[in-house]
Amino acid sequence: MLASPSRCATEFATARWDALGTTVVLRVARASTIVHARSLVEAELAAIDSTCSRFRADSELERVNASAGRFIDASPLLLEALETALRAARLTGGAVDPTLGEAIMLAGYSRDFSELEHPRDAPAADRPPRALAAEDGLASTVPCRPIRGARRASGWKLIETRQDPPGVRLPAGVRLDLGATAKALAADRAAAAVHEATGTGVLVSLGGDIATAGPPYEGGWAIHVTDDHRAGPDAPGQTIAISGGGVATSSTTVRRWLQGDRVMHHILDPTTGQPVRPVWRTATVAASSCVDANIASTAAVVQGRSALAWLSELKLPSRLVGVAGDVHLLAGWPQDRSSSER
Repeated sequence: MLASPSRCATEFATARWDALGTTVVLRVARASTIVHARSLVEAELAAIDSTCSRFRADSELERVNASAGRFIDASPLLLEALETALRAARLTGGAVDPTLGEAIMLAGYSRDFSELEHPRDAPAADRPPRALAAEDGLASTVPCRPIRGARRASGWKLIETRQDPPGVRLPAGVRLDLGATAKALAADRAAAAVHEATGTGVLVSLGGDIATAGPPYEGGWAIHVTDDHRAGPDAPGQTIAISGGGVATSSTTVRRWLQGDRVMHHILDPTTGQPVRPVWRTATVAASSCVDANIASTAAVVQGRSALAWLSELKLPSRLVGVAGDVHLLAGWPQDRSSSER
């Protein structure tokens, strides 16, 4: 699935625009499908925004948050997004927790990121990291052996869902933030929709969360892995090629803001409700879907150093970059030319 790129592919068609508070990149292997493909991706993103955004007072998520303590009807899409987030919590022993909505608001991320005050050059938040073990396996492109560990009691365990009719009940006092898993789900859904409708191979990137569907472009899709998905191909990092599945990068160097004189970032330690003390600048993981890659990359940032053994045992190809620039390539991630960031 992963390799160093064999050549520079330029013949496919690409579209870029902003949505969901981030950058969207769409690539299709058959250029004639790009207009139709973009309309399909835009429809998927609009649906996930109206369903799962915590920055829209009219979103379905906010209606559910306002109804904590009682069962209410839910759309199939919200239920899918919630089940995805609960699966993330189960797989990571609570490291990726969808019930941190109140904590992320108290940390200052209470409005769209573009409206926050951003730091220039400053270290990220300084709370101690917490290591967790996964209870189940995440889907890689090779068989993986699940890691077992103690499960931490948390509000996410008390969320109730029903399928027919779709519905959900949050415990009183719990506020959801579906955050990263909803974005990754949107990428997977959008890529699948484009391939199903057009038959072309497709790559969809939402803020660096990357999903693919259908046959890859010849030689694979080239991706530059770096701290910030908005950076160009000359930014410090590594260029790889993928032939399928998904790739996700979680970072403590972007999505940062100031709360008073303290620099905050968006990945929280569920045990404290505070931003994780950075051990990794970035954690990039490849898996069979963007959702699984995102779950693992987010959990790796929360776990800190123990993520090295966790990801290796799960056999998830990964690239972790420490705050000092040390690079760790795990489980078949292609070799870099150097052992540290340029």
